[in-house]
Amino acid sequence: MAVYFISDLHLWHDRGFIYRPRGFENIDDMNRVILENWHNTIQPDDEVYLLGDVALGTDYDLIRETVGKLPGKIHIIIGNHDTDKKIEIYESLPNVVEVVYATIVKIGKYSFYLSHYQTKTASLETRPEHALYNIHGHIHTKDKFFQDNPYFYNVSCDSQNCMPVKAEDMIADIENEVKKCIELLDV
Repeated sequence: MAVYFISDLHLWHDRGFIYRPRGFENIDDMNRVILENWHNTIQPDDEVYLLGDVALGTDYDLIRETVGKLPGKIHIIIGNHDTDKKIEIYESLPNVVEVVYATIVKIGKYSFYLSHYQTKTASLETRPEHALYNIHGHIHTKDKFFQDNPYFYNVSCDSQNCMPVKAEDMIADIENEVKKCIELLDV
């Protein structure tokens, strides 16, 4: 079993400002690649933390069918586009473990606060081993670190090439960024 993170799929969000910066000519290509990446990466026993903004639109049968077929044990953190009706659908799906506004998970020696929105949980004065790292989405940038802060890690599709990011890879990114910041501050 592996643990993965991803956010802001924005399936069926037919607006150029979503799919073009991700490198797609149209929404169908973006949807296809995101779903293929998920299916090619996630195994049925993997834990997946999906940090909001799963799908747009009101074709609830399509949303139910598509999300219901995604492999993995999915934990959905509610985003600003996850309406009451969509939340009701997510909660009814057998592959969805929980639907919450935020949660804390511990992986190895690290603790992570998972939310759709970036939330300050630590500062550069915090010792890395004692930090509560915020894993988030919401911002549609290619930057993995919000405002170059190693305690904010962005798992939106935009920053992860439309791929779920494995916990170990995310932790390696964070450790490298923390190290850079410490070296910079120790000059």
